[in-house]
Amino acid sequence: MTDYFPPHLLIVVLTFFLAGIVKGVAGMGLPTVAMGILGAIMSPVSAASLLVIPSFVTNLWQLLTGPDCLALTKRFSLMMLGIVVGTLAGTWLLTSVDTEYASVGLGSALILYAVHGLWAKPLSIPARRERLLSPVIGLATGAINGATGVFTLPAVPYLQALGLSKDNLIQALGLSFTVSTIALAAGLARGGAFHLGNVTLSALAVIPSLLGMWVGTAVRERISAAIFRRSFLILLAILGLELAVHPFFL
Repeated sequence: MTDYFPPHLLIVVLTFFLAGIVKGVAGMGLPTVAMGILGAIMSPVSAASLLVIPSFVTNLWQLLTGPDCLALTKRFSLMMLGIVVGTLAGTWLLTSVDTEYASVGLGSALILYAVHGLWAKPLSIPARRERLLSPVIGLATGAINGATGVFTLPAVPYLQALGLSKDNLIQALGLSFTVSTIALAAGLARGGAFHLGNVTLSALAVIPSLLGMWVGTAVRERISAAIFRRSFLILLAILGLELAVHPFFL
């Protein structure tokens, strides 16, 4: 779809390396960072297509390394179904509507996620409401995923509010992210967004992503997680603001 000049290619590599560091430190954030940066230099649909393979590889690893893969898959099956349906519907917007509107949507999603992380009080959802809320959260997450390429909202706050153990939370996030990535890939392919250049560069992006995760894991042991998380969220808010207002000044 896109011809990548050497400076452009360097930005892609550095972006996925940085996104991998964030995921290594925080256990999530690779697609959010990648879309936030790449969305400023290319169309959101191109950025989303580059995201698919490195996101799938890192999230699948996160899902399979925990002890309760089958139990969590069964528990959140309705949520995963909602993610698939919502994503397939949302990618129509990403691949069919003027990309400047997708940029506004992406920027708004980044701002919302950052503001929630910085100031919102922790949520708590009783178990009796999980069966009713899970498919709704899945549909909402899928719609945002399909329209912007960011699949953290509202899935991450919802899973955190269920009171899962640390290991189960990390694995449940891996499940949600993996299903979101597969659904996004299917939606983009249906919309004709996958071409040989996109797939090849997306596959190559796995290398800096994994290197970044390795660095991020090491960094996590040496810095304050609270300071890193706050700095990360502020950066996302700035990126989101730039993406959201940029089309109106063209």
